[in-house]
Amino acid sequence: MNKNNDRACWLKAGDACCSNLPTTPVKAYRFILLGAPGVGKGTQAELISQRLGTCQLSTGDVFRAAKSLSDDERSPALTRALEFMRRGDLVPDETVLDIVRERLACLRCNGGFLLDGFPRTIPQAEALGELLATNQLQLDAVINYELPLEQVIARISGRRTCPDCKTSYHLPTMPPQVENICDKCGATLVQREDDRPESIRVRMQAYQESTRPLIDYYRERGLLVDVTAGEVPEETYQRTIIALRAHSPA
Repeated sequence: MNKNNDRACWLKAGDACCSNLPTTPVKAYRFILLGAPGVGKGTQAELISQRLGTCQLSTGDVFRAAKSLSDDERSPALTRALEFMRRGDLVPDETVLDIVRERLACLRCNGGFLLDGFPRTIPQAEALGELLATNQLQLDAVINYELPLEQVIARISGRRTCPDCKTSYHLPTMPPQVENICDKCGATLVQREDDRPESIRVRMQAYQESTRPLIDYYRERGLLVDVTAGEVPEETYQRTIIALRAHSPA
């Protein structure tokens, strides 16, 4: 896989086929990414996918893509998931697992996979382990990105967004040319309510409470690899690769 891959198989399942499949086996890393909001997990997922050829498999991307699919394009599991989402309910573990099962070809891909947003619970982690074992696959590692709370607050609270054209800025690292004004359309930038420091603390507490069991689960199984997130994405990426290869050498 590489940055040009459209992940059609993952986003649509069924008979869909990705635009760029590896034709010969390579060192196929199979791992999970964990990380609180603001640590840069999304950026690292993109870098890893581009440079290692590992396909980023995000359940969030599947849900977003499903909304634009016609009824006959959606798989049964996706249809059920959207019904829960439209009611404002959480998608049950079993439905999420069915979505992943429908995409078993992605887990078997020669390029490996990077799971982002799944698993979120211990039952999901256990079911994933059983699914991989049944298909003679195993995880190489679970990368857990860490960053002190105050640094997370500084990162997230610096974000600003244009309410009109949706362009994003970051005051310390990527500010607009004119203070608080969008470079592209001239609208006044806004800060999302959940990007305010008090909201960030609540989000971080919720993340820790929901994710801590997963961290402990994978640490007990010798799969967890802690990586400190740096200020510069490239720095974090290099730490990730060093930690991943030390944990799971070729």
